[in-house]
Amino acid sequence: MDRVRCLHRLVFIALVALASQLAAAGDEPAPALTLANTYREGIDLDQYWVSEKLDGVRAYWDGETLASRSGNRFSPPAWFTEGFPRVPLDGELWMGRGTFERLSGAVRRKTPDDAEWRAIRFMVFDLPASPAPFDERLQRLRVMFETIESPRIALVEQFRVADHDALMETLTRVVDGGGEGLMLHRDSSRYTAGRTDDLLKVKSHDDAEAVVVGHLPGKGRLAGMLGALLVETPDGRRFRLGTGFSDEERREPPPMGATVTYKYFGKTRNGLPRFASFLRIRDER
Repeated sequence: MDRVRCLHRLVFIALVALASQLAAAGDEPAPALTLANTYREGIDLDQYWVSEKLDGVRAYWDGETLASRSGNRFSPPAWFTEGFPRVPLDGELWMGRGTFERLSGAVRRKTPDDAEWRAIRFMVFDLPASPAPFDERLQRLRVMFETIESPRIALVEQFRVADHDALMETLTRVVDGGGEGLMLHRDSSRYTAGRTDDLLKVKSHDDAEAVVVGHLPGKGRLAGMLGALLVETPDGRRFRLGTGFSDEERREPPPMGATVTYKYFGKTRNGLPRFASFLRIRDER
């Protein structure tokens, strides 16, 4: 009986601890966002609008508050969202090309820094509550933004390209200018949650996500800092991620259990990414 009571007590303690962690995290339900697949040559580009892939933080505006892809609420100054439409909007918080690290630090803070947020804009690319196809959603957004006076929100430019060669020329121009890549949005598509070919990313490299399962110590110049992350892919493959980190990120590496995005250039015969390099922590908290 003592052993049973002890077991019950341990289970109770574990449940209380779990409940406390969930309460402390303050997680909200994740918004049901459309997620992109990767572009493949041969897709009929006549069916797609093209825009720059902004190197920002995905954000969902529900008409009152801004939340991350994971459902965590951002804490912008009250003035930041003044004048935003009272309808759901899908977009990116963005500071400009090559500023992701500074942006990520700014939007993570629970106590917002006014100066940082004055450099941020909410770049909108979709109207998720509308049942209309993207062509019509885009036209509604264009009309809507004609009357919006807030400088903190803008509509992402959408344009057409003639063919694959024109798409690649545009990609080269964007990347050479410090941009990340391009996005393709099928004109006839309805807004749906999850990964779909209705939304495609076009980049000069591949990227994917993995979970941090270990910290490997650095040597030489990196002694006392992170040498590499041990990460695990959704299919259970593990590999080391040792490049792409700033010294600050090596001193304070992504925590265990964090989901990180990495870039790579093809895969080995064993299915592991070639020349994998750290890009960022996915979870915006």
